[in-house]
Formats: sequence, structure tokens, C-alpha cells
Amino acid sequence: MSSSPYPMIDIGANLTDSSYEGIYYDKRAHESDLSLVLERARGAGVEKIIVTAGSLSEARKALEFVKGTEGLYSTVGVHPTRCLEFDDRELSSSADDYLDQLVAIAKDGIACGKVVAIGEFGLDLDRTKFCPFGVQEKYFEFQFKLAEETGLPLFLHMRACAEPFTKIVEKNRDRFTHGVVHSFDGTLEEAEKLLSLGLFIGLNGCSLKTAANLEVVSKLPQDRIMIETDAPWCQVRPSHAGSSHIKTKISDVKKQRFSPGCVVKGRNEPQHLIQVLEVIAGCRGEDIEELSKVVYQTTQSVFFPQ
Repeated sequence: MSSSPYPMIDIGANLTDSSYEGIYYDKRAHESDLSLVLERARGAGVEKIIVTAGSLSEARKALEFVKGTEGLYSTVGVHPTRCLEFDDRELSSSADDYLDQLVAIAKDGIACGKVVAIGEFGLDLDRTKFCPFGVQEKYFEFQFKLAEETGLPLFLHMRACAEPFTKIVEKNRDRFTHGVVHSFDGTLEEAEKLLSLGLFIGLNGCSLKTAANLEVVSKLPQDRIMIETDAPWCQVRPSHAGSSHIKTKISDVKKQRFSPGCVVKGRNEPQHLIQVLEVIAGCRGEDIEELSKVVYQTTQSVFFPQ
């Protein structure tokens, strides 16, 4: 088992994904190993994990999952690719009713100290086949009501849509306190615009793929960075430019050869967060211990204020 001397917070992991139950593309490949995934995360220095939700049903499921487990927290919101759910009358009587149900889940989670962010929500121009962009824009803005109702920080999604995204955020900036744009892989100019709006930048393996990505990351203010795995996706791959900075090697096996305790090849998990931290420190030429302290303190101040 890998271990890390650096305490870390994974601001985004999709731990309700079926792959942690051993199911891939509706077919079972192995038994559930979620408890072992969590055990490995704790052993690797991941003190807290925010479990991401992207719909009404996922918000319920995520909250139920994190309740009663120390170090686990969740979000409430609707992913841009799922925004057609607001108009699905089998799920709610109206878009307002759907939102009210989200608010109720958030307030339940706040009361027990488990819901810490609104999201994942935003815009995704790459995947409009799942939801038309106009619908995404409408319900991106609509969900700022969640922030107003709860006072929680935002966990934001921005893919290939920096200009319309920042326009909507800027228009609604007085409706929320803090927010992080997760899985950021944009240009320095895009990052600077987000920073000017008081937002933080979330980095994972998808943020560290190319030399251009690393150049952007090297120029971000240290105290505006947060780290995440976006598990089970967005792992740092051997083909990625950032992989040369990885020092912590984690062995894995194909899911077809799974046995209890094995890490599944190609399925990201929170223990890999140390590799994200190593790549960021490496490309910035910074001491990893100092970087980890600043990132940890930043994340604490936004999602876990005392």
C-alpha cells in the first residue's frame, strides 16, 4: 500500500459510480471493493473526500452514502449533461419542484454536516448530445438559487465553454460566496479570468495531460489551487506529460484479474491523489510538503471553514 506524509483533501470523487461495485457497462466484473478503496485512500493520506453528485437521484444517493462515515462529504446539484431532468415531469411536477427537492437534500446534508458544496453544475460544450447547450445555460443560471438558499460554495464544471461560462458566473457573482472550477484544462487567460472572479482552480489528471497544461499550472497562484481525482476518471496516464513527475508508483491489475485488495487498472481512485500533487509540485519546481500545506489550508477554508 502506498502512503503519504502529506494530508490531502480530494475535492471531487464519483464514489457512487458502479465500477466501485464491480460493475462496468452494466456487466459485473468483480465484487464490490468500495470499502477497500476508502481504506487505501486513508492509508495514502487522503483525510477527506467530497463525493460528487450530478442529479437529484445522485444527490440523494451520495448523501446517504456519506452519512455516518468519517471523512466523507457530498455535493448537491445537476451536471450540465443531466439538465434535461429539470423538464422531466416523471421526476418532478416542475423545474421549481425539482430545485426544491435539491434544496431539501442540501439542507438535510448541511444539518448533519455532510453536504459541503453545490454542484456539480456548469456548462459542457463538448457533450451537447446529452443536453442541448441552451438548456444547459438556462439551468446553469437557475441553480444559483441553490447557492442562495444554502450559502454553500460551488463545485463547477466548465468544458470547452470558457466565454459563456464566465459570463454567467460574472452575472451571478453576488449570489454565492466561493467556488472552484474543477478539472480545469484551459488556457492561462481563461484561468486568469476565473481567478479574477474569485474562483479557485481544481486540478486532476485531465488538467496535466500536455506540456501546455503543465505550463498553465506552473503559473497559477499557489493559494488558489485545489486537487482532486474525479475518480473513477481523470487518472494521470503514462502517456501524459505530467507522468514524468510521478514518484509514487501504484501497482494495478486488469479488472478481469481482480482479487480483493487489488487496484483496478484504468479505474482511478482517491489514493491516486498523491500523484496529482506530485505532478503539480514537479512542474512548478516547488517543495511538495509546502505545496500540500497551502492546498490543504485553501481547501479547508472554502469547504470546511471553522
